[in-house]
Amino acid sequence: MQLLLAEDDQILAAGLGAQLAQAGFAVQHAPNGPVAEYLLTSQPYDIAIIDLGLPMVDGLSVLKKVRAVRPELPVVILTALDKLDARLASLNGGADDFITKPFIFSELEARLRAVLRRSRHAGSGAAPFAELTAGALRFDRETRRAMVNSDLVDLSPREAILLDLLLANTGKVVRKDQIAALWNDDGSGNSAEVHIYRLRRKLDSSGVAIRTIRGLGYLLEADPAGTRG
Repeated sequence: MQLLLAEDDQILAAGLGAQLAQAGFAVQHAPNGPVAEYLLTSQPYDIAIIDLGLPMVDGLSVLKKVRAVRPELPVVILTALDKLDARLASLNGGADDFITKPFIFSELEARLRAVLRRSRHAGSGAAPFAELTAGALRFDRETRRAMVNSDLVDLSPREAILLDLLLANTGKVVRKDQIAALWNDDGSGNSAEVHIYRLRRKLDSSGVAIRTIRGLGYLLEADPAGTRG
């Protein structure tokens, strides 16, 4: 699931982003209100966490502007303001849930998944693009389970996040810096190459190819012949 974390505290954002990634979310960070507003109104995120105390443009203003463009986007408000007025303003402004700092991560994760479930049931009964497919490969974005025909593919958390990103961009090049951003990595190592190699081996019989586009990144495409690039 693609998640935007709008939080100006860099230390909190780094720690929380790492925990969310381990929980299976593909996280992108916005450090201020204008960046959050731009990303949320231009990119297809599945859910967002917005801190009320964002600099430049506050979180409540961001929420209202995003709601005008994407009324269906699940949003959880995160703030240090443990006051009734703040909670009411957030909920009346379009937030789906509200959690105050400090918090336990397991509670935040539970709230995120509950909001996603409610959003799914409020729509057609199934989340948009909840399952991604290519060739004989099927990937459930919520449970992070991959199946090739009727066989379960054993994926590590990072492999699942990487496969989600590649499948969501089937036929398009995914840059190495995009992959590094998902893992809160500086991109200086060979982590992406290692995980791409492992995915290729695990998806060998899936009818899917992950091709290396030199100098750019990686491209996933259905390949009935089963060739690898």
